Amino acid sequence: MKKLLCFALVMVTILAFIATGCSAKGTITVGSKIDTEGALLGQMIVLMLRDNGFDVNDRTGTGATSIVRNAIISSEIDIYPEYTGNGAFFFDETNSTVWHNAQQGWQRVKELDKAANDIEWLSSAPANNTWAIAVTRELAQSANLTSLDDLAAYVNDGGNFKLAGSAEFFDSEVAMPAFQAAYGFSLEPVQTIIVGSGDTAQTEQAASLGTDGVNAAMAYGTDGGIDAFNLVVLTDPRGVQPVYEPAPIVRGSVLAQYPEIADILDPVFRSLDLVTLRTLNGKIVVDGESAAAVAKAYLESKGFLK
Repeated sequence: MKKLLCFALVMVTILAFIATGCSAKGTITVGSKIDTEGALLGQMIVLMLRDNGFDVNDRTGTGATSIVRNAIISSEIDIYPEYTGNGAFFFDETNSTVWHNAQQGWQRVKELDKAANDIEWLSSAPANNTWAIAVTRELAQSANLTSLDDLAAYVNDGGNFKLAGSAEFFDSEVAMPAFQAAYGFSLEPVQTIIVGSGDTAQTEQAASLGTDGVNAAMAYGTDGGIDAFNLVVLTDPRGVQPVYEPAPIVRGSVLAQYPEIADILDPVFRSLDLVTLRTLNGKIVVDGESAAAVAKAYLESKGFLK
């Protein structure tokens, strides 16, 4: 009788262990860059993984690109949102035209990162967060500006134009010099003003307020302040800039252990188009809401959170 009782207790213990082991999920460490959008997307990843039973170590706000990139390669973090166009710099392929095509750029960086670092790229958001030039809505309407081709014609015809940007924006070969070379215009020193940081909120505010005659600003495609500052982003029809679509990247060993992570996050990122990201970023930058609160409200509104 005692043997049967002991056997029964052992079986109950084993079954409980199996049941617990099958339902339990490990700890996932989530990182992000330190900017507004990095925080927003990082919090979306944190909330979605927690909602699906993962124990999440929230290390969002990890640091600048180089820091967070090194963190995932060294296994300090397991997942974070990165931009497809950065693959051109990660793998020294800045001269390749593949990065100017959204699908091709995503496929290329997916292949390169898997081979070099066993890092997997999940689905990217259909929103291009690339360097751009934004003008005041008043200027856009009065001069009929919608594209950088339009801007070149306007500048070359002697139009009143003054652009605020960072030193990097004006000096980097892939930024303003690339725009000017492709579209055939140049700015005099009096037509530019350099801000002390790379914060586009400063450049966009300067354009909005007309500070020192500024009526245009260095911007990023998904900036939350664009609409709030009543600016218009000029299109880049010649595809000068690489496409920078945000996507979660995850260590290969983690995804192999938990392949459901892709099913959890892919629908979320596919829902984040350009207008949506601008709106959500604006709630943080302009309205002062926290990234976690904005992320949670959006995920709930779309039915992603259970």
